[in-house]
This record gives sequence, C-alpha cells and structure tokens, in this order.
Amino acid sequence: MTATRTGATPEVKGAPGSRVETGASARGTTPTPRGSARRRTTGPARWRRVAVGAILPLLVLAAWTWVTETGRVPAYRLPSPESVWSAAVDLAQRGLLGQYVAISTQRVLIGFAIGAVVGLLLGAVVGLSHRARGLLAPSFDGLRAVPSLAWVPLLVLWVGINEDSKIILIAIGAFFPVYTTVAGALRHVDPHLVEAGRAYGLSGPRLLAQVQLPAVVPSVLAGLRLALAQSWLFLVAAELLNSSMGLGFLLVDSGQNGRVDRMILSIVLLALLGGLTNALVGLAEKYLLRTWS
Repeated sequence: MTATRTGATPEVKGAPGSRVETGASARGTTPTPRGSARRRTTGPARWRRVAVGAILPLLVLAAWTWVTETGRVPAYRLPSPESVWSAAVDLAQRGLLGQYVAISTQRVLIGFAIGAVVGLLLGAVVGLSHRARGLLAPSFDGLRAVPSLAWVPLLVLWVGINEDSKIILIAIGAFFPVYTTVAGALRHVDPHLVEAGRAYGLSGPRLLAQVQLPAVVPSVLAGLRLALAQSWLFLVAAELLNSSMGLGFLLVDSGQNGRVDRMILSIVLLALLGGLTNALVGLAEKYLLRTWS
C-alpha cells in the first residue's frame, strides 16, 4: 500500500506494527552518508560558529569598558567590568555565588521538566482530538496571555510561600510554549502518513509514538527551547516569593540596596545559564533529529 504526498512518495514497509518510513529510505534509494560529511565539516564549522557568535559579546564588552574607563557614564549607573568581576569574586569567596547559581538552576530544571511533560501530554490530546480542542483550547489560549506576576498572589494564597509555589510558577511558564507548539504541530501532520500507519494496525499510543510524534519532532524541540527560555524568565518572578537565595533574589535584593554591580552580575549569569541550557537542548535536538529522520 502506498500513500502519496506532494514532492515524495512514501512507502509503508514491513508487517503490521512496523514504523512508517518516508523519504529516501522508503523509496529504496541510498541515503546520503551524513555521518561522514558531518565528520569532515563539524570541527571547522563549529569553531567558525563559536568565533562568529563571540563577536557581539566582545564588542559589547569593549564598548562597556571604554565608556566606564573614560568616565562617559558614572560608576553608580554603570560599574566597570572589573567591578562586576570583583562582586562575583566577593560572593564566591563567601560561598554564596555557587549556592545562588545551583538553587536557581535546580528550580528552573524541575519546573521546566514538569511544565514540559504536562504541556506535551495536553498538547497531544488537544492536537489529536477535536472534542478536546473545543473544550480546552479556548481556556488555555486565554490563560496563556496572563502575565507571570499575576500568578504570584494566587500561588501565595493557594500553595503558600515555599519552594512548591516557585516550582509551580516556573512550570506554568514552561507549559504554554510546549502545549501550543505540540497541539499546533499535531493538527497539521500529513494525513497520508496517519492513514498509512492505521492501515498497518497502528492506533492510539502506538500511532502517536511511531508516526505522529516523529513527524513533529522539529516543532516539539522548538517548543522545548521556547519553554526553557520562558522558565528562566519566570524564575525572577518565582524568586520574588520570599526567597533568600537564587539569582532572582540577588537581582531584586541588589536593586533595593543600590548594588548595580551585583545587578549586572545577576543579569550576566542568567544570560550565561540560559545560553548553556539552550545549548544542551540543542545537543539533544541533534540526537533526536538524527534518530527520527
């Protein structure tokens, strides 16, 4: 049995229960040896991307140093990079910087994991079921527009001022990008692939796992990246909930005490941690795309 799509003719192979294969392997042609090409180009290309990506931060650092060293901006408004580094060393020597980074990272990762899993499940339900879409989609679309700070007083009232309320707030921030991306992507899966999978005995969770999810892996991974970035954004709001540790606490506390050097340090650390976690998701993305493609 064959199913026709624009630009390609996928062919379903194997016995019932086998995966639906598309592209070059389904047509019987020899796939491009991507592994060997990757080995030839990955090294130089990776360093080239790193060098290009470092240009803007280095330019910003140079401009920052110049305006502070020449006195064009007063130190109480913009401390020099050396002052920010000294603030980091001072916090590290007192054993606070590592604790702040660790507790904030832990909160983000736990909240992101919870929100992503719930978003994936509900996104799959809404994307695959017309009834669930009609029931849930309007409410979730409205809740998605609620600002992060609007949840703070409710969480304090319902959950209390504790670690759970912070995790829940971050999970809320991670939920909506994953839910929206998965629900939208599953609604637009090629119906010919679904029909071919059903013809070979796939249905329910097996159809979702072997046909529909592989078809939307790039969209799901894009949603996970957005969710991770949103988790770091919600972290600062979460650490407003009577926190005594964390980078969000450091940012807010430094602002109240006029420590601009520590404020900038908090922002730089949040940017570095966000970039690092995004890079880790990028590595997972490459692996999953190589596995499912």
